[in-house]
Amino acid sequence: MLPTKPKYPSRISSLIGIFVIVVLALVIYLNRQWIIDEINYLTFKPSATLQSFAKRSAMSQEGKFLFYSARPSLEQADQFNKDCPSQSPTSAVLGCYDGRYIYIYNITNQQLDGIRETTAAYEMLHAAYKRQSPADLQQLNSLIEETYNIPANKQMLSDSVDYFAKTEPGERDDELFSLIATEVKTVDPKLEKIYDKYFTNRQTLVGLYEKYQGVFESYKDQASSLQDQIQTMQDDINVKTANYDTDMNQLNTDIATFNSKANSGGFSSQAQFESERASLVSRVNALNDTRSAINAEIDEYNALVKKFNDVQVTQQGLYKSINSVQGANSI
Repeated sequence: MLPTKPKYPSRISSLIGIFVIVVLALVIYLNRQWIIDEINYLTFKPSATLQSFAKRSAMSQEGKFLFYSARPSLEQADQFNKDCPSQSPTSAVLGCYDGRYIYIYNITNQQLDGIRETTAAYEMLHAAYKRQSPADLQQLNSLIEETYNIPANKQMLSDSVDYFAKTEPGERDDELFSLIATEVKTVDPKLEKIYDKYFTNRQTLVGLYEKYQGVFESYKDQASSLQDQIQTMQDDINVKTANYDTDMNQLNTDIATFNSKANSGGFSSQAQFESERASLVSRVNALNDTRSAINAEIDEYNALVKKFNDVQVTQQGLYKSINSVQGANSI
């Protein structure tokens, strides 16, 4: 009977197989986000509208990859409020990224062309930020803070930063990464180089933001100017009316004195009577002209008030059109 041969080769093969499996599992684990992104990107079929968002916001191929791999959806108010719940009914949420998917509120107000595209890019950058390595993130956050602390940028972005400090605690630099990209024209070349990974021309994106933001600013400036004009005119009308009332009271007193004097035969001659009477008539006519001028100014004032109210209504309509909470409650 022949001796049994040692089974070393098969044992070695088993060990090699286990090693390959372990290595493969490790590779998959270390690259799991890329694999998920790749699968999502390859299986997602963006609508023509979503493709236009990527194109108009000047997303690069990398930007499009991150955008589509987040399987973005354009949603109406009711569904959007479920996916992106607002913490304040008076603060508009335009979009959100939950770590997997991007949701964009379908704002249809034609005056705000570009707002959905800007929101798409803004949320895509959240996905980009989350995929930075720890070392890259440290450098990126430093560049973000330096850019934010430039006085002009801080003045422009501080309200948004304060808002996100309340609603997104701990996400300051993540939010600033998107804010700076969409709103700040000039940034440090090192930061611009990072943005260049995601946009073919970031100025196109900033232009979209400035376009729709300019609509809000225009109505805000109109309202402020009209309010100043209304206040100035109101003060002027009040002064003129007070002077008119004083002059009218004095005229009435003088007319009463004139009539009493005429009734008692106090005039020395007909000429004196006619002279004083002519003076009173002249003052009456002058005050009538003053009253007409005041009335005309009041009409102009009322027209300004109406115009101001119309601007206010338009402003409220703009803000309502971007607020999904109010949009869901509208009839």
